[in-house]
Formats: sequence, C-alpha cells, structure tokens
Amino acid sequence: VQLVESGGGLVQPGGSLRLSCAASGSSLDNYAIGWFRQAPGKEREGVLCINKYNTIAMYVDSMKGRATIYRDNAKNTVYLQMNSLKPEDTAIYYCAARYYTCSSGVLSYNHWGQGTQITVSS
Repeated sequence: VQLVESGGGLVQPGGSLRLSCAASGSSLDNYAIGWFRQAPGKEREGVLCINKYNTIAMYVDSMKGRATIYRDNAKNTVYLQMNSLKPEDTAIYYCAARYYTCSSGVLSYNHWGQGTQITVSS
C-alpha cells in the first residue's frame, strides 16, 4: 500500500488543520493507520492510531482533547483533525500502515508516507 499525506502548512497558534492520508494499491480496510510526528532534533513519536475496527489509540498526552482520527473507507483515506494547535505541535507529520492493530512503535509499521510539514507560528 502506498500512502500520501496532505493538508499541512503554516497555521497560527489556536488554529486547526486536517491532515489526510490517502492510500493506493490496497484497501485500508484491514490496516491500522497511525499518525506520527517528528520535530527537529527529536525522535519520531506516535500521535494517534485507528485500527481495523476503528478503535482509536492516543499516544501523546498533550494532544488529548485536541486531536481525533477517523477514516473514510469509500475514499480509502484516513484523517487527522487537530485543533487548538500550539507551537510545540510543529513537526513533520507522517501516516503509516500496519495490519489490523495499532502500535506506537515506529518499527512496527510497514508502510509510510513521505510526510507533511505543520508549522504553528504567529
């Protein structure tokens, strides 16, 4: 499966963005999709994941109440909606796929998108 992220950009603190992870080559029905982010000088970390059964796992406490993930099977796309963005959310955001269940581990995912930059700044 090939993944392509979109929707990143420059946003002011307090703003919102919706990232898309569009898949091709295979249906996402049997995949868990995780969103990860990597800030400059930091390790890549898991943010949110939605599994095959649409159960959601949250991996970053600072995003609780500010981010959600959902999928549109008809479009073979998974979305990450983020609100009340903060400067510390600035990072490259990646989506990744693995079969069935979620994991916060970067090495657990077989397929990655190229990433999309989010910059939160006034």
